[in-house]
Amino acid sequence: MTTSVQEQRLRRRFDMWDKNGDGTIDRSDWEGEAQRILISFGENESSPKGRALTDAYLGMWDHLAGQAGVGRDGALDYDQFQAVAAEQVLDRGEAGFDQVLRPTISAMAALCDTDGDGQVSPQEFKRWIGAIGSDASTADTAFKLIDADGDGYLSVDELITAVHRFHSGELEFSLL
Repeated sequence: MTTSVQEQRLRRRFDMWDKNGDGTIDRSDWEGEAQRILISFGENESSPKGRALTDAYLGMWDHLAGQAGVGRDGALDYDQFQAVAAEQVLDRGEAGFDQVLRPTISAMAALCDTDGDGQVSPQEFKRWIGAIGSDASTADTAFKLIDADGDGYLSVDELITAVHRFHSGELEFSLL
């Protein structure tokens, strides 16, 4: 069961994917976001990082679409998206976030990690936020909230935890 905060955040995420405004999202919307991110990082989709990001995005779509019963070539309206996101991610807590979102967040973190240190710096995080179409002006505040160990870098685990806490309403920042 989703709360009103979760529903609001899912709605904003849905609207960000629904670039053509037709009230549905499909595989091409997720592929389009992956492509926009790769372009913003100057990364070729056939590179290892580009392939990993695209595969992770499309894998997440395929999983959710399959669970919703529309198949990989179908489309989801908001109600279907909200129901499958609740069932597969939100209601399952950390396990759901780990299974469904970790591959995408890991691939995104690897793409952002331009210096190859295995972590996301504040500058890399700001670029990430802009790449997904969110408000980069709030990135510094969000970074500080997400950096649980205070080391000045974000790990994949910190990012997964932050996404979980954000969608559960425990963490407040405006990135979407």
